Amino acid sequence: MQRIALLSDTHNYLDPKIFKYFEECDQIWHAGDVGMISIMDKLLEIKPVVAVYGNIDGQDVRKVYKKTERWWCEKVDVLMTHIGGYPDNYSREARDLIKTNAPKLFICGHSHILKVMYDKKYNLLHINPGAAGVHGFHKMKTLVRFTVDGDKIKDLEVIELGERG
Repeated sequence: MQRIALLSDTHNYLDPKIFKYFEECDQIWHAGDVGMISIMDKLLEIKPVVAVYGNIDGQDVRKVYKKTERWWCEKVDVLMTHIGGYPDNYSREARDLIKTNAPKLFICGHSHILKVMYDKKYNLLHINPGAAGVHGFHKMKTLVRFTVDGDKIKDLEVIELGERG
């Protein structure tokens, strides 16, 4: 069983309140637009991290992290990229990856809009954790926590860190 903290779009800012939400987690996943590599260094001091780079990330982040990651967490096939879209409106690249071999869990960021949706067409759970940073148009900083237990994704919770301002 793995407890996951999922965030995206930190844009070089880690809210001091965020760290308490990592305590009960086994891993931190970051769906891109990290900011500077120092953000990832701080996260790595706390827990193991799986991450992808986003469109605002510079070479320091891109040298370490890929555009797309695919891995198994327990018995759940996970696909993560920054710009992925949503069910019935995936980006072309995400749609091609999903159509070829659909994962059980698809994660993306970019939009700053928190969404958790089940895609019946591809039989997958889509999660966009919203934005945890202060740059962008979102009003509330958010992250998502959930548990992967064997082949099940459960105990999903949305955490509001406070207003972006």
